[in-house]
Amino acid sequence: MDKKRILVVDDEVEIVRAVEIRLKQADYETLSAYDGMEGLKKARKEKPDLIILDLMLPKMDGYKVCALLKKDTKYSAIPVILFSARAQESDKQLGEEVGADAYITKPFEQQALLGKIKELLKE
Repeated sequence: MDKKRILVVDDEVEIVRAVEIRLKQADYETLSAYDGMEGLKKARKEKPDLIILDLMLPKMDGYKVCALLKKDTKYSAIPVILFSARAQESDKQLGEEVGADAYITKPFEQQALLGKIKELLKE
């Protein structure tokens, strides 16, 4: 069985590495991007099985990246987990409005993130 591919988009290299290590331990293949534009391009080119997307990104914020992907029928089925230190209800509401499938706040519980990934990938 092919490994599921997950795109991690965050401008903090340490966070990307930490998430990638956990995902690889859980037997996922990972892709990474460090700003919104790069994340959007990689998502379109690679068509990952799931995207973990930070909100506060250079070049294009995570809300915009999510909205652009969800409005495009070629990519709208890819589950998107918004991943942010912003925990305001208004942030989560905006995430829902742009079509995000889940919202996880940082710092995050490893099991909560993996559980949400399994749920969204229907594993």
